[in-house]
Amino acid sequence: MIKKSLSFCLVAGLLLTTPMQADAAQISLALAGGITSSLDEATTSDDEMANVLDEVVKNNYTGFCIAHVNDYVNVRSASNEDGEIIGKLYDKSVGTVEAEENGWYLITSGNVHGYVKGDYVAIGYEAEELAEEAGTKMAVVTTETLRVRQDATTDSPILGLIPQQEELVVTDETEDFVKVSIEEGDGWVSKDYVELRTDYVYAESKEEELARLEKEAAAREAAQKAAASKVRSQSGSSGSGSAPALGNGGGSSTGNAVASFASQFVGNPYVYGGTSLTNGADCSGFVMSVYANFGVGLPHSSSALRSAGYGVSLADAQPGDIICYSGHVAIYMGNNTIVHASTAATGIKYTSPANYKNILAVRRIF
Repeated sequence: MIKKSLSFCLVAGLLLTTPMQADAAQISLALAGGITSSLDEATTSDDEMANVLDEVVKNNYTGFCIAHVNDYVNVRSASNEDGEIIGKLYDKSVGTVEAEENGWYLITSGNVHGYVKGDYVAIGYEAEELAEEAGTKMAVVTTETLRVRQDATTDSPILGLIPQQEELVVTDETEDFVKVSIEEGDGWVSKDYVELRTDYVYAESKEEELARLEKEAAAREAAQKAAASKVRSQSGSSGSGSAPALGNGGGSSTGNAVASFASQFVGNPYVYGGTSLTNGADCSGFVMSVYANFGVGLPHSSSALRSAGYGVSLADAQPGDIICYSGHVAIYMGNNTIVHASTAATGIKYTSPANYKNILAVRRIF
């Protein structure tokens, strides 16, 4: 029988010349890790080939991997379907591959260390192609008021203003400037006034998922109690006894009441830094003040609102949910429509579709 030998040359400089036999999955993993190979005819055992490859992968391969799934894939304690589920690797989550076994990859992602079926994880060149989608480059504002300009110069016309600590999605970059996304459009800011970072999603362990769900449930219960108390207080003082009109769509009655209440202020002005629903508010001030009417305290920050309540998908969005964008937030009305304090030029208005710009998060309070 004619067998193939494989000579390895690691990028790090380690040279292995022992001829060995390998299966396609192992060779693919090795090549993805930066190992070059040459095939020659030789007579060596499959076991010898497999052993060397296992050592190469285990000791010398650290491969970037990205989950490529619709929602998530389970991370297990062993390289088979019978292994205990120890965590979840969500779509576009990143990690490192440490070994390959029976079509499964041993990975580390966040605090999760276990096996994922290879069908759901991209490595090598495929991972490189997905890498740009996996990471989101962010610019954190470090000055009191950031002036976002139309062009990459400090004397270019101002496109919009952004407060300190807000986090903006970076869409382009030069040596001295970054292009960021805000409600008024994409504009440029000097790197002197922002800190740059790249955000990735990592696997979530069973313990982390349980803690998150418990925290979200407690926050939801507290918000519902606060809203109920506020409604009783308002109905008692007004004596009207009339129920609030509902927003346009399904979901909870309280969420619909939030959407309906927010819609009253369409046409009112946008004011940078403002929180008045009648005299003027900015985007996060608008959301904060609407929810304050229901007894819920929220931060005056579009970035901080990305952590309020609990997350849902846009497909599952209901009236009253908070839609978060780069440097902007809105309240979902149902029927793919939002209400928001848009810009100084347009004020508080409706916009459809809800994904008129890239959505970073959808957060539900009730």
